[in-house]
This record gives sequence, C-alpha cells and structure tokens, in this order.
Amino acid sequence: MNNTVTVKISAYNHEKYVQETIQSIINQTYQNIELIVIDDGSTDSTWQKIQEMKEACEQRFVNVIFETQENHGTCYTNNRHLQKAQGEYIYFIASDDKAEPAAIEKLYNFLSHNPDYALCVGDDAIMDSESTICYWDKNRNIVYNEKKAAYKTFADYLQKTQNLDFTQDYFGTYDTIYPRNYIPNGYLIRKSIFDKIGPFRKEAPLEDYWLMLQISKYAKMKYIDEILFYYRWHSSNTIKQKRKIGDYTRQTRIYENKLLENSDLTTMRPEVKKFCETGECYKRKNYLGLLTKTVTMTPFKKIYNYKLLGLPVLTKYKDMP
Repeated sequence: MNNTVTVKISAYNHEKYVQETIQSIINQTYQNIELIVIDDGSTDSTWQKIQEMKEACEQRFVNVIFETQENHGTCYTNNRHLQKAQGEYIYFIASDDKAEPAAIEKLYNFLSHNPDYALCVGDDAIMDSESTICYWDKNRNIVYNEKKAAYKTFADYLQKTQNLDFTQDYFGTYDTIYPRNYIPNGYLIRKSIFDKIGPFRKEAPLEDYWLMLQISKYAKMKYIDEILFYYRWHSSNTIKQKRKIGDYTRQTRIYENKLLENSDLTTMRPEVKKFCETGECYKRKNYLGLLTKTVTMTPFKKIYNYKLLGLPVLTKYKDMP
C-alpha cells in the first residue's frame, strides 16, 4: 500500500476517550490512511466504544481492522500492529490522546522527501481529563493560566529539563537519547526501519524508550516546531508511576547494553560507536549536579563488563531512574 499511513491505536480501559482519539484520525487532512485498533483486554466498555465507530471508519479509511484480545501488554500488542500494518508509514497514538487535523499530512510530507530520516514528530499541547488545554507548573501539576505556567507544552518541558534544543542536528541521536528518552508523542515512523531493528521485546518493557534507541542507531529523527498532537494528562498516566517507570527503564537499559555488546557497531550511525568507545553523551547534569552539555564517563564496555550488580550504564548520575 504505497504512500499509505497506518495509524495504530492500542486501547486499554479508555472508554471515555477512545472515540475522541479515533475521531481525530477521521478528521485528518491526509487521506490515504489505514486504521488498526486493538483492544488489549479492557475491563470497561472500551471495546464497545470502538465498535460503535466502525461504520464511520470504514467509510473514511482505505482499510480498517478492529480487534480485541486478552490482556497481553504493550509489547505484544505493538507487535500485533506491526504484523498487520500494510502502510509504508506508521503513526503512533495512544487511545486517550488526539492528533491535530493536519498532523499526519505534515509529518508525511517531511518523511516522504527525506529518506535518511525514519521518524518525524511535532510538539504536544497538554490537555486535561476533560480535553481542556492546560499547562504545567514546575512540578507538572496542571495550571490553566498560561502566564503562571513553567512549561507550556510537552516539548517545552522536555527541552528545558533536559537542556536540549530540539531544532539542533543532535535531535534524536543515540548519545542524547541513551540517558533518557525525550521524543514527544505523536510520531510518524517509516515502517521499513523495523526490518533493521526487529520487533518489540519483552526484555525491554519501556517500549517507547527502546524504540527510540533502536531507531537512533540507524536513522535520523526530525522535530517540527509546531503543535501537532494533544497529550492527555490525568490521574492514570503511566508516566506518573515513578517506581514502575524507573524499574522498566533499568530493565530496558540492561537489555540494550547486551544488544550493543553483541552488535556490529560499524553498521550503525557513527555516534553509536563513539558513545560505546569513549562514553561521551549529552546529559543535563553530571553526578555533581553541575549543568553541562557533554559528559565523559568510563568507556561503555568497561562498565558493562564489571556487571555491577546488573546495574546499567550511567547509574552514577543522581537523576537517572
């Protein structure tokens, strides 16, 4: 399906939001879209809400797949999407978020003209549980007065807290992503990159972090400085479960270290080999808490061979999970 964009929605217990998410895809200005929605064993009426949208979706999209399954988790469900996707590109969106109407068209226009890039993404506006646009204070609590906001968008938060400028060429490079994933939500990916990086792995449970690490090994990423997505911030956000996310991050990084140790680095982008050999990476703070852009640490392979209680590289930085 040449030039087709497959939109994948993995749904779980989002009965209140999933129709709003699907409607935002129906409203896309880009026309050649395949929609795949998989309900991962929801215990509420999410599956019923999805089915209620079937007729409208079949009239709008070139292909529609709605499925429900027992709960298998994110990695398994993502791989089901990949197996079924026929599009040349895949657009990732959660079942409680929304896409700006021109989002897919703008992301597609960039990727289709820049073959050395595998991912393109824009900024995310923040919305509350009632779909009202909001902002964050310094502790990521919701505020509605823009003048009192510390962070006005998700990318604003990510750039300020990670001391990164998304308009620079280092956006999406391996050495900047390894310390922590900072790619906003609502990205379009060239499907062919999965031929190189393979499927999602249960050994790497923080699937978005793992995905960005793998893509950055082989291709460039592009940030469009424009709001193309609406990221919902409410009481059930997984990202708020700090202990769980910290554990998932450690597991994912340990698995990534094993992948690197057994990989041919010469087939990857040059910054990957440099990172493994010299230990240079971008980091917001060093272990003394001093602001810095480039941090030099003990070479990667030496740290990994120590196998310090199975801990991953970079554990000496106090702000690492």
